[in-house]
Amino acid sequence: MWIFAVVLVAVLLTGAYVRLAPSDPARWHVSPKFDRDRNFANAAVRVIDDAPTRLARLDAIAQDWPRTRTLAGSVGVGMITYVSRSALWGFPDYTTVHAADGKIVLWARSRFGRGDAGVNRERLEAWLAILRGEDL
Repeated sequence: MWIFAVVLVAVLLTGAYVRLAPSDPARWHVSPKFDRDRNFANAAVRVIDDAPTRLARLDAIAQDWPRTRTLAGSVGVGMITYVSRSALWGFPDYTTVHAADGKIVLWARSRFGRGDAGVNRERLEAWLAILRGEDL
């Protein structure tokens, strides 16, 4: 019985840490250094052509995304980092969107774990599908 109690307390403490750990903008709000689409075990990168209002439209899409908030940056400075949290445990994922040199780089990555089950890639693909729909 005491083993169950120890495991339960460990799970609850881990869950609390995941939800309450601060997100340091100095660590997560950094310019992505990618020039092509990439998929990683716990991250994804998409590179698209920039166009007038495209960054602002991506910002609106991100702002409307469930459980997502702005961590740092703005459309005006050309780079924004968002925190999106998973529904059950509240795991944070960070997505930085940076417009420079005629391109927009979207870089989504997990804070915890070695894999993300593709959720960062799926989020980027969904944002871009919405953007493409608006471009029509």
